[in-house]
Amino acid sequence: MKYAILSLAPETGSLSDKAQGARQRRAKWEVGFTLLEILVVLAIIGLLVGLVVSNTDKIFGQSQEAITRIFVRDSLKTPLVRYRIDLGDYPTTSEGLGALLVSTANNSDRWRGPYLDVSGGKLPVDPWGQPYEYRYPGVKNTGSYDLFSKGPDKAAETADDIGNW
Repeated sequence: MKYAILSLAPETGSLSDKAQGARQRRAKWEVGFTLLEILVVLAIIGLLVGLVVSNTDKIFGQSQEAITRIFVRDSLKTPLVRYRIDLGDYPTTSEGLGALLVSTANNSDRWRGPYLDVSGGKLPVDPWGQPYEYRYPGVKNTGSYDLFSKGPDKAAETADDIGNW
């Protein structure tokens, strides 16, 4: 039988226990991130989120204005022209856009509407929750009609009005 000999003397060429412990500790630190690195990354992410959130309002504002511009220049143009073809003229300011949905007493024989397809029988509102403004004869479009949204400030005759002029 052979027996293993246990030697208490350190072997030559091997690292001491102290050196091995230091190497293991160094390896642990090299694997992870320092607290400072994590904080820098979080700060950068926070800045990027702040930029996105601050620009979201501008993006939404631009898209609401574009939708309104398309609506007043194109979407309501066809129903108003069809009304004019059937009845000979655009609805008056007092009749308003409601004339596209229901017939009035003085034009019931020629009215072939409704000219505007809306859900619930209500006139559409602009993206800011306000009704579209209609005038005939137009002030800005003489000889035709004015159709406009009051815009984000919800006040008529201001610079942010979006109309068909």
